[in-house]
Amino acid sequence: MLTLLPTPIGNIGDISLRAIEALSSADTLLCEDTRVTKKLIHILKERYDTSFKPEQNFISLHSHNEKEFIESLENSFFEQNVVYVSDAGMPGISDPGQALVRYCQKNGVVYDVLPGANALLTAFVASGFVETKMLFWGFLPHKGKDREASLLGALGSGFTTVVYESPRRVEKLLTEIAQEDPSREIFLAKELTKKHQSYYFGTADEIKQTIGANIRGEWVVVISASAAQKSSAVTQNDILELDLPKKVQAKLISKITGENTKACYERLLKL
Repeated sequence: MLTLLPTPIGNIGDISLRAIEALSSADTLLCEDTRVTKKLIHILKERYDTSFKPEQNFISLHSHNEKEFIESLENSFFEQNVVYVSDAGMPGISDPGQALVRYCQKNGVVYDVLPGANALLTAFVASGFVETKMLFWGFLPHKGKDREASLLGALGSGFTTVVYESPRRVEKLLTEIAQEDPSREIFLAKELTKKHQSYYFGTADEIKQTIGANIRGEWVVVISASAAQKSSAVTQNDILELDLPKKVQAKLISKITGENTKACYERLLKL
């Protein structure tokens, strides 16, 4: 059997009893980073006096070796108690995990997914945005036209949109949002559940001035749905489904989102 196990995104107290039981009874632990998982187990032993199965097997499974590992799998591997552990948060959310689930589905392997800590949903609820239709955008490309097109897609999605960003690029992201949509309300959560957790709410320029040089840590950015799209019965996806030239689609989308027509057209060309 395979169990996908979420781990705390910061505060170790957020781990569930079911997660501790699954970790302690695992024969083999597939780990995004074996060092991180071993540290977590050490803390659980020290803090909660938890007993673990002796001689557990730790195997590294991350985005760089996931495809090769799964191609080498045999169903007999899951005759033992196998647990996949991400470094922090829910497996499959910007972490490996989904390919393992698909393998189990295709090969009749029993699997389970435990609920637990998740930065995406925590930040979404903390944002206070009342448009509850939410879209998870993940990490933007690092640079270039791909990043520009992806950001425009997030801004014009028509939903409250959640983006992950690294401390190296969060200031850049705020500058980009300020240029594309200076009045858009956004919410930033830094270091969720950790000692220096912080929330920031306002326009991109307002938040940029507030945080200053205080950019170290992990960031989740929640972008409010644009007012034009919230009031429109027609969505961007409705327009994209129509058999129309890209230039016409771009003009129509810009009407309901306020997005620059040229930028919208360039984004559509990359879809």
